[in-house]
This record gives sequence, C-alpha cells and structure tokens, in this order.
Amino acid sequence: MRTAFTILILLHGAIHLLGFFKAFGILEFEGIHQSVSKTSGMLWLLAFLLFVLTVILLNVHSAYWWSIGFLAVALSQVLVFNHWSDAKWGTIANLIILSSALIAYSTFSFKEKVVQERTELLKNSRTIGRKAITEEEISHLPEVVQKWLTTIGTLGKEPISNVHLIQELQLRTSPDQENWSTGKAEQYFTVDPPAFNWDIDAKINFLPVVGRDQLVDGHGEMTIKLLGLIPMANAENSEKIDKATLQRYLAEIVWFPTAALGNHIRWKQLDGQSAEATLNVNGMEGSGVFHFDETGIFQKFTAYRYKDTKDKTPRLWTVSAIRTEERNGIQIPIELEADWELDEDKWTWLKLKIERIEYNIDVP
Repeated sequence: MRTAFTILILLHGAIHLLGFFKAFGILEFEGIHQSVSKTSGMLWLLAFLLFVLTVILLNVHSAYWWSIGFLAVALSQVLVFNHWSDAKWGTIANLIILSSALIAYSTFSFKEKVVQERTELLKNSRTIGRKAITEEEISHLPEVVQKWLTTIGTLGKEPISNVHLIQELQLRTSPDQENWSTGKAEQYFTVDPPAFNWDIDAKINFLPVVGRDQLVDGHGEMTIKLLGLIPMANAENSEKIDKATLQRYLAEIVWFPTAALGNHIRWKQLDGQSAEATLNVNGMEGSGVFHFDETGIFQKFTAYRYKDTKDKTPRLWTVSAIRTEERNGIQIPIELEADWELDEDKWTWLKLKIERIEYNIDVP
C-alpha cells in the first residue's frame, strides 16, 4: 500500500514539471494548450518539490509527512483551477493524497493527545518506596496471595510504582470473525493511584484502527477510531465502564504483582488456590478472582464484567495465562488469552504477548 501510494505521489508530482517546462520553453507538449507564465512555471516546480518532499518524509516514517502533503495539495489544486482545461484530472490525485494526509493528521492528533494523557498520568503518580519487600510486609495478605508473591520472586525486590509495556495482539471484534486481526499496543500503569493508559494500532479488515483505553480517578474511558478519524466506539461517564475498567486493572496487576500490597485492594481467600480481590478508587469498585496452581503460579483471572454499556447483566470474563517467564527478576505471564462466556459458546477475542516491560521508569 505504501509503495503504491508513493508511486502515485511521484507520478502526480512529476506531471507538475510539465507546467514548469512549458513556462520556460524547455519542452513543448501538445496536451498543454493554455499559456503558462514564468511565475506559474515556478509554482508548478515548487509543487513538484513539495510532492517529492512528501514522499521522502512518508518513506522515512516521519509523523509530520501530512503537513507537507497538505501544502503540496493546496498549491497543486490552485494551479489546477488556474489551468482547469489542461489540468483538471489532477484533482483526482489531489483528493486521494488529501484524504491520506487527513487520515495521517487525525492519527497524529490522536496519538499526541495520548502522549499528553500519559505525561499527566505519570506526573500524578506517587513513588511507593525503595525498601525491598519482606515476608513481614506481605504477612497480612491471604496465604494463597502470599504464596503467589513468594513463588514468583517479589521478596527482596523493590516495590513497583509505575510500569511501561509493549504488547503484540491478535483480536476478533465479533464471535463470527474467522480471521484474527493483528495489532500492537503500548500501556502505562501507575500503582498509587491505580491508573493506566493503553493505546492500540491495529488493522481490522485491512483498515487501520487506533484506540485508547484508560483508567483515571476510578473512571474508565474507551475510544476507538477507524482510520484515526471515524468513531467506532466511545464509552465514558458510565458506572458499567468504570467497574469494567477497574476489573481490567486488577487482572493486569499480574504484570506488576507488588501492586497486590496496595491500600486500594482488599483481598479475601476463597480456597487453597484462589482469592478474590476488590479494587476501590474514589468510591468506585471492581472485583475479580485470581486462580493459582498448586505451586502459586497465576493461572487465570475471572470476573463478571460488562462487555458493553448496553448489556443489562455482566458476563463471565476470563483472562488465562498461556506462558509464564521471568522478567525483571519476577515471573509474570507473558502470553495470555481473554474470552467472554456467551449464551451459546465461549468467545476468545484476544491473544496477547508481552514484547517488553519496564518497571519504575523516570517520571517526566
């Protein structure tokens, strides 16, 4: 797609040289009937150079290629209007380039907003402390949770205050979707207060999609946009979303387990291999159950969670660990699957792999 688009811009840009050649008598073309002044000729040359610069920025993956693309299209279209009888078909190429630049700008604007949110998220976080975690510090937790924290290697480690991670994703947006869509996500967490900001770049039915999910001050918010421009989902200001987002945060503390010690989480042991956790942030609560194997390794998290704001009742949501490995000295699940229990069957809608994870990053 990028190659085809590059060729289109180059060919369209090269055609602008005809106006320059005509103006300065370098070459004559039978298809050009209108006279072209030298001033116009220089503008045709400038349009060509702007299109070439657009291609260069596009292919070096500059986030700002759209800005030069806008200028090139604007100048080109003014010239087309001034030489309409000879150049009117150039409008088609300009519309294609303009549409792509508009999508790129919308995606850029979306990501800039996410960057600002993350900066604010990290600035509002508090450092948990530098003292290594001891057996005494986890002694108030249920035995099964103590066993988990001990087995995976949190004792002797510094408490985790914030997290940055990169995920590779496969997802299905509906139960009847046969092929998995792919994407990449980046996420930041803070432990005090409990918060996160997650964004995704994915392709669904070959079309680019961007999305952002966040938890701030106990409230959840989700936005998904097709082509970075067309809203597909926008959920906020809903108790269902707030509760579901708190439950998601709980499920994901398996990536930064020392958060289990936080004052915002209440624990209750259910049996020898499971414990219920309730996360309370500013009066909003979300609960779920952690399941472990006999050695204390995390197996799955289950919760009755609202799949959609239109749902009248929550459904069973399960996040299962597929593979566990050591990262930063702690054993965490690096491959997981998430599914919903539907009326007729189970719908596995997400598979993810942790590509990179960092703890206690510098706050800007």
